[in-house]
Amino acid sequence: MNRRHLLTAAAAGLALPWSASSHAQAWPTRPIRMVSPYGAGGSNDILTRVLGDFLGRRLGQSIVIENKAGAGTRIANDFVAKAPADGYTLLHAAAPIAIGEALYKGLPYDVHKSFASIASTAIAPLFLVVNADAPYKSLAEFIKHAKADPKGATFGSPGAGSAPHLTAELLLRAAGAKGIVVQYRGDAPAYTELLAGRIDATLTAISTAIPHIQAGKLRVLGVAMEERSPLYPTAPTLREQGLPSVVGYGWYGMLAPAATPASIIERLNAEINAAVSDADVRRKAEAAGLQLRGGSAADFSTFIASETRKWAQIIKAANITAE
Repeated sequence: MNRRHLLTAAAAGLALPWSASSHAQAWPTRPIRMVSPYGAGGSNDILTRVLGDFLGRRLGQSIVIENKAGAGTRIANDFVAKAPADGYTLLHAAAPIAIGEALYKGLPYDVHKSFASIASTAIAPLFLVVNADAPYKSLAEFIKHAKADPKGATFGSPGAGSAPHLTAELLLRAAGAKGIVVQYRGDAPAYTELLAGRIDATLTAISTAIPHIQAGKLRVLGVAMEERSPLYPTAPTLREQGLPSVVGYGWYGMLAPAATPASIIERLNAEINAAVSDADVRRKAEAAGLQLRGGSAADFSTFIASETRKWAQIIKAANITAE
């Protein structure tokens, strides 16, 4: 009897990990919700839908896209942070998630503790663009103008705390120049002012600027990237032109609620990396002004931590407050 009991117990013990493995392998068994922190039609929404189509085919389940715009992405972030950690609710996070703790008090989530990183998906390079009629034709000439003008350089920004806003503040400090960053409600009014010559520059996605560049109304002075962007390779980096610290861009990446099973995170990471290597996904992303990225979950987690530290310093130095 004792021997029989031992054999029964051993068999039961062996069955436990097999059952857990089978449960993990069964995921997903129903549709997955993928949340975009912006409204329909923007670059995040476009890429979210492209990735959703790709992942749905790979995973054999529908990917339902939900747009939860507002509050500088905090509505979507909070929604996903509080969702069940079962792999059925994902956040296609955007760069503002990394500045929340420096900009707002009493956030209902913690960017470092409330989420599990899955993978980076894309970056949106920021190009320094000026009016084509302006006298400066290079970054050096632009900085010289900013230092000579009593009011300094004026930048247009699509909103306080946005990547263009923070990168402009970083540029001014790195150049040792005075200036102000004027906040508008989106890119369109900033472009209106730039085209009219009432502000000096903006940092923007090349997809938005291209029609005005081709029409001879705007000029590109550089890109705030580590390396030149394949989206517009003739634009030198600001690093090449003497400002090595000026690197800033919008970015997107996939997150899940904290405590999502590691097996699900690993599967999603593998599928997202397959997506960003797909030629059709890349074509659609580049049309939206995005460079696909990918990488490991650990790399994305480290990147978010680095972005949080970097921009917290700029927010404090520039005395930026939430609107």
